[in-house]
Amino acid sequence: MTHPLAATPVPSGGMTDEPILRIDNVVKYFEIRGGLLGISHIGDVRAVDGVSLEIRKGETLGLVGESGCGKTTLGKVILRLIPATSGQVYLKGRPIFSLGEREMKAVRRDMQVVFQDPYASLNPRMTVGEIVGEGLLVHGLKNRKERDGRVRDLLAKVGLNQSHIHRYAHEFSGGQRQRIGIARALALNPDFVVCDEPVSALDVSIQSQVLNLLSDLQQEFGLTYLFIAHNLAVVEHISDRVAVMYLGKIVELAGVDELYATPRHPYTVALLSAIPEPDPTRRKRRLILTGDVPSPANPPSGCRFHTRCWLREKLGNPEQCSTIDPPMRDVGGGQYSACHFAEEVTVRAAEDVASRQSVINTAI
Repeated sequence: MTHPLAATPVPSGGMTDEPILRIDNVVKYFEIRGGLLGISHIGDVRAVDGVSLEIRKGETLGLVGESGCGKTTLGKVILRLIPATSGQVYLKGRPIFSLGEREMKAVRRDMQVVFQDPYASLNPRMTVGEIVGEGLLVHGLKNRKERDGRVRDLLAKVGLNQSHIHRYAHEFSGGQRQRIGIARALALNPDFVVCDEPVSALDVSIQSQVLNLLSDLQQEFGLTYLFIAHNLAVVEHISDRVAVMYLGKIVELAGVDELYATPRHPYTVALLSAIPEPDPTRRKRRLILTGDVPSPANPPSGCRFHTRCWLREKLGNPEQCSTIDPPMRDVGGGQYSACHFAEEVTVRAAEDVASRQSVINTAI
């Protein structure tokens, strides 16, 4: 008899318009405490501050931004690894923040995670068979022979030898460890997987192998990914749409082709300018952002990017940038931007600003 947790490959029909995951105004604040005994609430770190997104069934949504912008925190909140301050997440229409422990245990079959560090996320005291099969055991597959058979099938799916089932994590390379982590995430046949910078700790030569593996598995099993990364070249390779995050907020959302060809937020333009030019015969001018990243414990008023915005300076520092928080709005073609002057964001304008910056700082 086939066990209910056994993987059933879903025929690849491409991405659909049906949202499998809806994030509704999610907020996550971390309290700052002080005073004599450290019990007084003196402020909050606004790690995630009102994020709303929809992820369609079968797509890969890339989530990019600088370190500390709240990408990983949002992923953990979606999975209920840490509690949200407010807001709601709906998985296949079901509000998961409202579920009790028993109901949530069943939902966790449908949502899994691939962690950034392929070594720290694996228990060094457990064999590969125990690591990958732990979820199966927790969710009711008690028969050891059936469980081992399922684990061997998963190892083969991710490109590992089935004989590796009795080895420990320290006996593998970084790329092999990440394949083990992917096999563990697939064990319960989930619909939605959060990939939290899954290739950032790997060698460049291994990164492409893992990315291609994730793409192949998505096609075979009909998976939906939230792909968190700071490397925009990697995101361009694997994503269908891209959301750009800055200081806890989404500032731009677009299809991957539209975003890379015609970005409509000044912050996105600066991020794209930082992508290295692979052709050594071409020189690329980088758009340097002035000033430091503001503290999420005390974000700027108005647009959070205005203190570092090259476009605001070019336009003569309009007052509304520092006083009015720009809403996400459709700027054409299904592309959304949280910028008062999104229509003024052009390649020519960015190149004009970059040409006035120091050659030492901008030449790559």
